[in-house]
Amino acid sequence: MRDKPLVLAVDDRAENLDIVRVRLEAQGYEVLTATGGEAALAIVSDASPDLILLDIMMPGMDGIEVTRRLKGDPATRPIPVLLLTAKADVHDVVDGLNAGADDYVTKPFDHSTLTARVRSLLRTKALYDTAERQAAELAILNRDLEARVTRQVAELERTRSLQRFLAPQVADFLLKQGDEASILDHHRREIVVLFCDLRGFTSFAESAEPEEVMDLLGRYHATLGPLIHQAEGTLERFTGDGMMVFFNDPLPCEAPAVKAVSLAVEMRAKCAELARFFAARGHTIGFGVGVAQGYATLGRIGFEGRFDYAAIGTVTNIAARLCSEARDGQILVTRRVALESADAARTTSLGEVHLRGISKALEVFNVDGLVGDSSGSDENAA
Repeated sequence: MRDKPLVLAVDDRAENLDIVRVRLEAQGYEVLTATGGEAALAIVSDASPDLILLDIMMPGMDGIEVTRRLKGDPATRPIPVLLLTAKADVHDVVDGLNAGADDYVTKPFDHSTLTARVRSLLRTKALYDTAERQAAELAILNRDLEARVTRQVAELERTRSLQRFLAPQVADFLLKQGDEASILDHHRREIVVLFCDLRGFTSFAESAEPEEVMDLLGRYHATLGPLIHQAEGTLERFTGDGMMVFFNDPLPCEAPAVKAVSLAVEMRAKCAELARFFAARGHTIGFGVGVAQGYATLGRIGFEGRFDYAAIGTVTNIAARLCSEARDGQILVTRRVALESADAARTTSLGEVHLRGISKALEVFNVDGLVGDSSGSDENAA
């Protein structure tokens, strides 16, 4: 409602309108007047007053018909109607109230009675307007909330989708920076690469039913996946029983070699439990790991519609070859990794080893376990 309420007075007698206008303007109200029902409806349509004082007895369209039309229109229904009648006839009052009028005053009316009724109906109108405004604001808030929830659900689904196929670090960057995230550009960085796979998987796959193979892989991935995430490693890919994880990209981290070796020891312990589970079912499997440190080029590779985030370089080849050389229970690492993780891991040098596809022989170390943790010792390595 307006700060200064607008009242429409309707009466076919000009002297009555003058009296009403003077009294209401003295109370601080703005007043419009009309001398007939048709004129009153036109003013209501244009000005939308906050209250209508309406004489019942008028030529042409009387006050009851005006009231009926006002209350029959949703746009004007909320406007309070105060009927003015020169008769004390109950029939007129009842007809007016049945038509939708909110109150009535009998002429000649007392000044204080009129202003009190006007003030009361305007308070009601103010409350109605406040409720309508709050309802409209609430509707807007609900729409905004619904839109935000829809966006958040879509974002959550996108996050889940990305994290199913990408490392969490890569997924987070993509969500924050979009498909043009800088980490997708090719860049050079020193990383630590961990390769692991199962020993005896090929022979197991040849003799086992496909359902058993899928069961093994499902348990294997479910066992190692959470460890990789906890260690904040980037899972570049897994191919069957093989996994490649690297550290220090896309998010730099402290002591990547320590993280990689610690993860490898945890993986070895978990896979030993998995091996015992399948041994009880007549299957022999083992687990080996290779870890190397060096520079690689990282970034997006692939084609439109199917991209991967990959690490390319000799360091990945060395880690893969070390993994191939490892026997069941062995974690083979380069001299660099052994030195970088010396405070955290116990290692034994195996001397120089010629790795397939690597031109120079490399000194290779076996990780016996973590410092202060005898349970992580290499029990299965020959």
